[in-house]
Amino acid sequence: MYPEELVIPMKEELTENGFSELLTPADVETQMTMKGTTLVMINSVCGCSAGTARPGVLMAVTSATQKPDYLTTTFAGFDVEAVQALRQHLLPYPPSSPSIALFKDGQLVHFVERHQIEGKPAQVIARSLINAFEQYCN
Repeated sequence: MYPEELVIPMKEELTENGFSELLTPADVETQMTMKGTTLVMINSVCGCSAGTARPGVLMAVTSATQKPDYLTTTFAGFDVEAVQALRQHLLPYPPSSPSIALFKDGQLVHFVERHQIEGKPAQVIARSLINAFEQYCN
């Protein structure tokens, strides 16, 4: 598990911009029962990937005309049990962090894995998410 002082600034990058945290398995299960669209950013300490994923997600939610109903986040390697519960909803995808999931009425409709984030600028990640929002957030 990562030290709290390392994780907090990375969590705050999202929570200070309207994302609510999924800290427990119960939080995850409650969110998955919500009607509408839920964006989940699986945050991580991975410098290169998470360093573009967080800004990309924020860029997408601030500039998209159609947005998810709920913005949520959980932190791999820190919110361990919550991430394990969330990963059950991401099957058959293997564990991947950082990663970004879009759910509609509790069903996974779009997933961006780490390998799709690595080496991509935030603008490319944002464009991909905005396209998914346009398709599923209506």
